[in-house]
Amino acid sequence: MNVTTLPKPPRVGLVSLGCPKALVDSERIMTKLRAEGYDMSPDYAGADVVLVNTCGFLDSAKEESLEAIGEAIAENGRVVVTGCMGKEAEVIRNRFPDVFAVTGPQQYEEVVAAVHDAAPPVPSPFVDLVPEAGLKLTPRHYSYLKISEGCNHRCAFCIIPHLRGDLVSRRPDAILREAEKLVAAGTKELLVISQDTSAYGVDIRHQPRFWKGESVRAHMTDLSRELGKLGAWVRLHYVYPYPHVNDVIPLMADRLVLPYLDIPFQHASPNVLRRMRRPANDAKVLERLRNWRSAVPDLAIRSSFVVGFPGETEEDFAYLLAWLEEAQLDRVGAFKFEAVEGAPATSMDDQVPEGLKQERYQAVMALSARISAEKLAGKVGSTIDVLIDAVDDETGGATGRSKADAPEIDGEVQLRDAGGLEAGDIVSVRVEDSDEHDLYGVPL
Repeated sequence: MNVTTLPKPPRVGLVSLGCPKALVDSERIMTKLRAEGYDMSPDYAGADVVLVNTCGFLDSAKEESLEAIGEAIAENGRVVVTGCMGKEAEVIRNRFPDVFAVTGPQQYEEVVAAVHDAAPPVPSPFVDLVPEAGLKLTPRHYSYLKISEGCNHRCAFCIIPHLRGDLVSRRPDAILREAEKLVAAGTKELLVISQDTSAYGVDIRHQPRFWKGESVRAHMTDLSRELGKLGAWVRLHYVYPYPHVNDVIPLMADRLVLPYLDIPFQHASPNVLRRMRRPANDAKVLERLRNWRSAVPDLAIRSSFVVGFPGETEEDFAYLLAWLEEAQLDRVGAFKFEAVEGAPATSMDDQVPEGLKQERYQAVMALSARISAEKLAGKVGSTIDVLIDAVDDETGGATGRSKADAPEIDGEVQLRDAGGLEAGDIVSVRVEDSDEHDLYGVPL
C-alpha cells in the first residue's frame, strides 16, 4: 500500500499588539496563511518566521512594539513587522537592521508575500486547514466584527488617519455574511468595531445592498438591526454620539442589540473639546443620556477620557469631574495625555506637568470607581444573563460577563457552584455580591 507523507508545513509565530481592530487584522492575515498551508507556532523556537503586528498610536505603544520586535529578533531572528508602526519603517530598520520585512497597516497582501519570502509555503492539496469562518485569535464564543477602516476626524491628539487613512466602509452584505458564518461556527457574541462606528457608510453614501432578499443600507442602524436577527449578542463599540444614535436605542429596547454603548467622549469641558478639535455639546449629551436610559433602563455606557490635555485648567478639570458625577457612566477608563509625534497637540502651548496629570488621573479613577461600586451594588439580588468565558473544574467556579461587560476592558461576573457549565454558555445568574468592578453570583 502506498502511503502519502504530507510535507511538514512552515510555522508562523504571531505577536499581535494594540486594539481589537489590529487583532482582526491579525486574524485575516493568519487565515490567509493557514489557507496556504502554514501552521501556527505557540513559541519563538518552533517558528520559521515571526510576525509582529505593531501599534503606533502613542509613543509608549511604539516603544512596546519596538521591544516586541527586539525580543522576536533575539529569540528567532526571522521577523516580519506589520501594523500601524509599520508606517515608520526607517525607525524600525535603524534600530533593527536585521528585520526581514516591514509593511504598514491593512497591507495584507504585502504581509503574506513577506512571509512567503521568509518561509516559502509547501503546497498540499490533501488538507483543508481553514474553517469556513476563518481563523480566530479570540475564544470561539465571541468575535470582533470590523465594519470599516480609517477615520474622517482630525482630533488634535490622534494620528489614526495618518496611520490608517480616511473612512473606508465595508459593504453591509459582506459584513452580514461574515457575521452569519461566525454565528454558525459557534460565536455567541459579535463585537462591532471600527474607528467610528456611527460614521459607518458615510463614505459610500449609505449605499444599500441586498441581504436575504431585503435592501440593507450601509448605515449603523440598518446593520445593527440585521446583525441582531442572527441570534448572537451584538455589542457596539466606538460609537460617536451623533443624532442618529437615537435610532439604535429602540433596537436595544427590542433586545436585538445589547443595551451597551461604548462612546469615546474624551472630555466634557467645552474649552478642552475645542482644543481637541472634537465637536460636542455637553448639556445636550447629558439630556440624550437621560432619554436613552428612560427608554432602556438597563443601558450600560462606557467611555474613555483624557486628562492633562494641553491647556486643561483647574476649572476645566473640575468641570469634567462634575460632568462625570452627573452622567453616572457605568464604565470609565482614563488616560494621561501623551505626546505623539505628528499629532498637533504635541506642539501645543500650555502643556500640563506630569505630576499634575497623575493627580487628575487618580481623581477621575477614584470617582469612577465609586460610581461603579454604587451602580453594581444596586444589582445585588437581581437576576441577569451571563455569558460564560471560563470554567474552573477544580473549584467549581466560573467567570463570565453580563450584557454590560465587554471582554478585557470591563468587569466580570464571578460564579460559584458552576459545575457543568462550559465557555460560551449563556445562563441566568442571581447576583449575591459586588465590588468596584465585578459582580458575584450563582447560576439558577
